[in-house]
This record gives sequence, C-alpha cells and structure tokens, in this order.
Amino acid sequence: MIVNKTKNLVIANNVKVCDSFLSRLRGLMFTRKLKDDSALVLVSENESLVSSAIHTMFVFYTLDVIWLDKDFNVVDKRSNIRPFTLSIIPKKPAKYIIELKANKSNNIELNDKLSIDFSNVISK
Repeated sequence: MIVNKTKNLVIANNVKVCDSFLSRLRGLMFTRKLKDDSALVLVSENESLVSSAIHTMFVFYTLDVIWLDKDFNVVDKRSNIRPFTLSIIPKKPAKYIIELKANKSNNIELNDKLSIDFSNVISK
C-alpha cells in the first residue's frame, strides 16, 4: 500500500516492486493498463539522477510518475507521460520511483511525505 502521509490519502492498494536491474529495466513494458488502485515501485540502490531516470518504451499508455528520496519525500512529479518517451530524468536525485495510472497523482505535491508498505507487495 502507498499512502500520502501529508494528506492522509491512500494512493494505491496493489503495489508491485521492481528492485533488480532487469525488473527495473522492464518496468511496465508490454503490460496492460494499470488499474486505479495499482502502482509499480522501482527501487534503486541509492539516491541518484542516473539510476532514477526512466523510459516508457513499449508502454502503450500514459503514466503519472512520482520520484521519492530515501526518506520518502516527493522530490519530483510528472503527469501524463506519453508512451515511447526515451528518457525522463527527475529534477532531484531519487531512490524510489512510483508509476501510476494517468491522473492518479493529482493529490500529490512536491515535498509531500509518502509511505510504502513493503510487507504485502508483489515482487517482479
């Protein structure tokens, strides 16, 4: 589960985590659209601009993306990222990247504090 602690709002109930190089590289490629209550979390080994850059190659739908630092604070956010975008780099280094269905990040702002419950997630 992902919760916006600043606003006390549930962002996603169903969370898949990608924490290996290959699972992060694949991400949402060749998947169906995300459900309203689903999210994909990409986890990097450390905070960085390079390791938190993403692409939407072979993702056939628009996404909202949120970047978090190691303390789960929102450091960047992009809405409605189009399919087949080659490189999307956050404005600040990030450790966690959350990919959501388009328009699902409307209630999330820079500096909001999120929480991710890793105990009931599905690893990819």
